[in-house]
Amino acid sequence: MEEIGVEKIYRSYRRKLQETPMSFTRFLYEKINWNDKLIGIKGARGVGKTTLLLQHIKRNFGQTDRALYVSLDNLWFSTHSLDDLVEYHYTHGGTHLFLDEVHKYPRWQTMLKNVNDDYPDLHVAYTGSSMLEIDVQQGDLSRRQMVYRLAGLSFREFLEFECEINIPAYSLEELLHNHVSVASTVTEQVKILPLFEKYLRTGYYPFYKDTFEGYDFRLQEVVRQVIESDLPAVEDVQYITTQKVKKLLMILAERVPHTPKMNELYKELETNREQGLKMLYALERGGLLSLLTTQAKNYKSLSRPDKIYLDNPNLMYALSSNADIGTLRETFFFNQLSLGHEVLLPLQGDFYVDRHYLFEVGGRTKTFDQIKDVPDSFLAVDNTEIGHHNRIPLWMFGLLY
Repeated sequence: MEEIGVEKIYRSYRRKLQETPMSFTRFLYEKINWNDKLIGIKGARGVGKTTLLLQHIKRNFGQTDRALYVSLDNLWFSTHSLDDLVEYHYTHGGTHLFLDEVHKYPRWQTMLKNVNDDYPDLHVAYTGSSMLEIDVQQGDLSRRQMVYRLAGLSFREFLEFECEINIPAYSLEELLHNHVSVASTVTEQVKILPLFEKYLRTGYYPFYKDTFEGYDFRLQEVVRQVIESDLPAVEDVQYITTQKVKKLLMILAERVPHTPKMNELYKELETNREQGLKMLYALERGGLLSLLTTQAKNYKSLSRPDKIYLDNPNLMYALSSNADIGTLRETFFFNQLSLGHEVLLPLQGDFYVDRHYLFEVGGRTKTFDQIKDVPDSFLAVDNTEIGHHNRIPLWMFGLLY
């Protein structure tokens, strides 16, 4: 391989490393066992996967060439192969390889399997779209690796990122039983309600600090890239399908929370049931929608969702002409609980969590009328700094990760 070709990759990598901030790291960083030989990090576009990789390199390898970062959507790969780059890196003392945007590389799963087999002492960590269904891909990767999911900023992380306030993550049980003392500790440090409003508007994606004035536009561009770039890289779809997916998302953005009349939706999209459900679940995997069901989802046998939300409140502001406050509250709650808990649609109330806790979400004047006499039922109430008994401030459900 030509030295000058390789040097472009290393030069780009070193430049990115120099520009990587180290003042704030995501919740997932400490949860990853970086000693594993093959690590996968999935996540929606824009949540910070690239920064996570580069921070690990900067903290542990500095400017040495034992580690190499490369994005597989780099045009360099139009005339060079990853096989050659891996061989060069390994034979020149490389011990760790960090691959970004792995889903952009043809037959990426076979490539990872081969690298894992052919270089027994080379450690590989990669990032990919949240749309990747690694367990069903070729190459039998599922038994060879540890896969992690990176979500957008929790409200707790936002407080650290925005105000340099370090608040520990709490389990759901800790919040339910100790929310008054936790809220008292937090509200002694900051005026929490204005910060919560800011988070709902612009705080879910870490790039908000760089693009506040053009945040909605940047977010719309993220949405476009997910549908036009990530979706075709993962699924075998035609151009007309991506246009229908965009139309579906914009229809739903104006109607959430949507209890779907699916046949009308299919007719509006000029598609059938099978293709319509595939589009919905693709948008969920892409981090753009959240589908609420009464039963646990079976992704191998797609079923009609019972209620549809946008994935997070920031998307509501960016895509909808009128972001309803009640829907914003429910969207926040669903988003923050979904990472580590099973969330279902109950017969009474708004959300049934881990098949144990029942929640109703609303404003400060919300009452227990809808869920009275139900054991383990709680109100998640907005515009409230400190709760009382089973009335818990809504913002506190952003302290779970």
